[in-house]
Amino acid sequence: MVGELEQILYLVAAALFIVGLKRLSSPATARSGNRLASIGMLLAVVTTLLDQGVIDYPWLAVGLVIGGGIGAVLARRVAMTGMPELVAAFNGFGGGASALVAASQYLAQGEGELVTAIALGLSVLVGAITFTGSFVAFGKLNGKIPGRPVTYTGQRVVDPVLGIAAIVGIVLLTLGGEGAEVAFWALLGVSVLLGVTRVLPIGGGDMPVVIAFLNSLSGVAASMAGFAIDSTVLIISGALVGASGLILTNIMVKAMNRTLLDVLAGGFGGDGGGGGADLGDRTVRRTSADDLAIVLAYANSVIVVPGYGLAVAQAQHALRELADLLAAKDVDVRYAIHPVAGRMPGHMNVLLAEADVSYDRLYDLEDINADFSHTDVVLVVGANDVVNPAAREDPSSPIYGMPILDVDKAQTCVVVKRSLSPGFAGIDNPLFYRENTLMFFADAKSAIEDLVREVRQS
Repeated sequence: MVGELEQILYLVAAALFIVGLKRLSSPATARSGNRLASIGMLLAVVTTLLDQGVIDYPWLAVGLVIGGGIGAVLARRVAMTGMPELVAAFNGFGGGASALVAASQYLAQGEGELVTAIALGLSVLVGAITFTGSFVAFGKLNGKIPGRPVTYTGQRVVDPVLGIAAIVGIVLLTLGGEGAEVAFWALLGVSVLLGVTRVLPIGGGDMPVVIAFLNSLSGVAASMAGFAIDSTVLIISGALVGASGLILTNIMVKAMNRTLLDVLAGGFGGDGGGGGADLGDRTVRRTSADDLAIVLAYANSVIVVPGYGLAVAQAQHALRELADLLAAKDVDVRYAIHPVAGRMPGHMNVLLAEADVSYDRLYDLEDINADFSHTDVVLVVGANDVVNPAAREDPSSPIYGMPILDVDKAQTCVVVKRSLSPGFAGIDNPLFYRENTLMFFADAKSAIEDLVREVRQS
């Protein structure tokens, strides 16, 4: 009866994971989905502790206080600009935890049967790669590591050698014998190095894809750890994370018109901190808050395109206030969200949700792109590469073929930006020099606050 009850509780936990994941697919139900998945994880953890007799209350209390305290502080203090690197760190800790579970299982019971040995090896390999790779991504996102692709002499030799060494380590581990322990620790070391060497050459512009892929790997590592310790619920939860992360990765690479292999090969994109564009004999049309306020107030339709600059300036609340003022003047205001806008999947959705922007005002690229051609004003706030018409018009451009938001087709396109510097892809944007484009050079928050003041007075 005890064993049957345990399996029933694990089944309930798995059902909560699945329902929670499904509800995460919509902004309107995401919060409840997160709660359901959290309840499922709590149920799974408690069931495992009771079933295995792992009840040492002092240590449990220490873990809860330290882990819960860190989580509470991070949830309250981390700004939206820091959310991408926080997610990268979460992925890293997930992979590291799986590698530690596999290591503890090996130290306690050895490599075990063939299936267990393979699962142990894969959990260590994928978990350690996820751990170090995620923290390299963390460093690129917060500026501690250059966002540009970091290459080194012999890279094309080192990576294959490390990959072959990892495969050999898993094979030796599964064969067992005297060399198994050496193979295990060598595999761990090689895996740690692989995470670093594989993410360093990837440019900052590809970090949203990398984060999604590492999220998938953390799930795979957890699932492998589940096979190693014979935990059904860990296998299920890891498989769910792995599959959903891979689906998201596929969506992201399609949105960039690239392949996952292209991204992992590295060598593309800059760090978003490049100098000003080479203008040549091109000029831009500038605008000011008072002039733009009149254009917005008398428009029938306005589409806002948010980007990372909005998050950096923490201007989402001011933007929502501006949208509310325009709506009061019978202006139809909507938001166009590109799949790779920001520094992580869903970054802009979360940013706008924080400002209580209504979910039904948010539109994906494929749902709104056809509307730009009959829109009065498009307000681009801090976005760059995702609105670059070179992706549609210039076959020589590195981003050619990437689906973009066709903001240049609107009657008037207003770009709020601090300078003419290139985006994360490190290339110039011809949108800035179009006849129907107005450039509003300012920090996003101060620009939107000035607009709010002028629209209120208009």
